Amino acid sequence: METVTSIKPLLAVLVSLAVTPILVSSRSPNVREAWTFVAAAAKFAIVISMLPVILTGTEIVYTVAEFLPGAAIRFRVDALGMLFAIVSSSLWIVTSAYSIGYMRGLNEHSQTRYFCFFALALSATIGVAFSANLLTLYLFYEMLSFATYPLVTHHQDQEARRSGRKYLFYIVGTSIGLVLPAMVIAYNLSGTLEFSSHGFLTGAGSKPLMSLLLILFIFGFAKAAIMPLHAWLPAAMVAPTPVSALLHAVAVVKVGVFSVVRVLTGVFGIDLLHSLNLGPFIALVASVTILMGSFIALSQNELKRLLAFSTIAQLSYIVLGVGLLSPKGITGGLIHIAMHAFGKITLFFCAGAIFVATGKKNISEMVGIGRRMPITMTAFFVASLSIIGMPPCGGFLSKWYLALGSLEAHQMPILLVLLLSSFLNAAYFMPIVYRAFFCGPQESMFESGVKEAPAFCVVPLVITAAVSIVLLFIPQPFYRLATMMVLKITGA
Repeated sequence: METVTSIKPLLAVLVSLAVTPILVSSRSPNVREAWTFVAAAAKFAIVISMLPVILTGTEIVYTVAEFLPGAAIRFRVDALGMLFAIVSSSLWIVTSAYSIGYMRGLNEHSQTRYFCFFALALSATIGVAFSANLLTLYLFYEMLSFATYPLVTHHQDQEARRSGRKYLFYIVGTSIGLVLPAMVIAYNLSGTLEFSSHGFLTGAGSKPLMSLLLILFIFGFAKAAIMPLHAWLPAAMVAPTPVSALLHAVAVVKVGVFSVVRVLTGVFGIDLLHSLNLGPFIALVASVTILMGSFIALSQNELKRLLAFSTIAQLSYIVLGVGLLSPKGITGGLIHIAMHAFGKITLFFCAGAIFVATGKKNISEMVGIGRRMPITMTAFFVASLSIIGMPPCGGFLSKWYLALGSLEAHQMPILLVLLLSSFLNAAYFMPIVYRAFFCGPQESMFESGVKEAPAFCVVPLVITAAVSIVLLFIPQPFYRLATMMVLKITGA
């Protein structure tokens, strides 16, 4: 694989980090928010400027410092990292706009702190996306954990503090208790932590040892919310809705599942997983999470908690796709990173807009809301279709490839899991839409004075809903990047 050296990956990481002193020192909300947009636009521009190089099959590398042979602070931009970086950097711009409408609309306290830690979280996210080895990924993974803690505990009440403790216990406790020992063992076996297209653990140990390492890594990256290490995610819903959107679509859970994918493809490698017959275990863990998360979502009345359990289920589609170890399955899993991001962030934007406009959190209190907030609820309907996997939305494309991948891998039970989970997705989303629009005037719970949330809340959700539709018909560059990564790791 041809490589070029460039400082751009480091700049993409640092740009949002560099703006935080300005945000802290600014006394004007307008100046603070303007600089947030400047940093977000600059980060996105740097990421996009690397795309043409990556699409030619060339990778961009940059070494910051080397401590041990095979264990440096190093960046490598490949197709998978670029896919994730485009999603996260583009959605930061939209989420920043939404944050203004939400935080100002509710007159939230400590808005400067909020925007500062939001910027730090995006630095860590891009750092994970562009990590060249397990050490660099681990450091930025931990940075993200601590950067998002103040966001989760933003309200500073007893419930927020309790949820924050659970958040750190799960995601930091598992990374230190499981991932760190696994890294040490992996380095001792192979002498390197550098990601390889065929995995650097190939031929390095016995099947029992490799199986143990696989378990440590899969459950150690608890941000992926694989059951039973998922309880932190519903608890984190005490955070403001823009934070929830950040957790579910832009960073945190996506960083968790990205880290799992990177380990499966760059540490173990598809060939090693095949030879040790570990694919069925990965698929089983993912399938259980998909179904359990979907069933639990059915029983939720609070909208954000329903979306949280939906996210737990949807994330495991990505792990499932890689666990199928088939080219089409892996393609579907990687595309789902983008398709789920735009669909789920729209749903959270809608939940936040409803709260800003009405103060309502529970689904049972939203009967007839579609007549008062038609734009918001239409976007909610579109995003629901994408999460369910129905046209005309991009989620159909990723689930289509996952279904083809299950057939390619001769895994009919997995196909049944996909079909059942999509049915469950429809079962908890469609009644919300139906009751929002199709109820009699006497059933509506909203007075005529209720109207759409401020434009800064509504415009972002319209944009992300529209993108969810466009991605079915124009899935580039995400589809191209996914297929390039599949070719790299499978040769197919």
